[in-house]
Amino acid sequence: MQHGESTGGGPLIVGIGGTTREGSSSERALRYALGVTSELGARTLVCAATELDLPMYRPEESDRSPGAARLVAALRRADGVIIASPGYHGAVSGMIKNALDYTEDLRTDVRPYLDGRAVGCIAAAAGWQASTSTLAQLRAITHALRGWPTPLGVAMNSALPCFDDAGTPTGQPADQLRAMAHQVVEFAHRRARGPVPLAG
Repeated sequence: MQHGESTGGGPLIVGIGGTTREGSSSERALRYALGVTSELGARTLVCAATELDLPMYRPEESDRSPGAARLVAALRRADGVIIASPGYHGAVSGMIKNALDYTEDLRTDVRPYLDGRAVGCIAAAAGWQASTSTLAQLRAITHALRGWPTPLGVAMNSALPCFDDAGTPTGQPADQLRAMAHQVVEFAHRRARGPVPLAG
């Protein structure tokens, strides 16, 4: 579900991810990363689980479901984005891809799509092949949407111990999620100072 936006004066980081299965690895990783951005002074808003169970994106229709309208509005305001997908058959899940397709509604904005925003990418799957191929797809999608994938993307092999008994990431996955979250917030602060003017 979508939680309310946290308060404060920092950049707004929007999280998209997870599955409809309660306690999924990808959603736990997403929430952990957003928690780190909050520690760094960012405001956060998470769209996960059933909040992403949206109608199939239809570009020829302008009417949007309430959930789709909320997602588009959140992305329009975002200073940074974190996306977490499970690796389904070696690829981004249909639910996450469909949610990202709604960014087409931002195509005529002053900041079209995810332009000028850092995007942290997380992929979780029961094996390295699916997690790494899904991460590569998330980064490619981010490029196509004019976003800036953070230098560090996180591939998590959920077949290995990644979480403690409370469901919190531990060890190397936790370190990588923290570093990636830091990069998203740092980039957002840099962009807040204003874009670098084009040469010539």
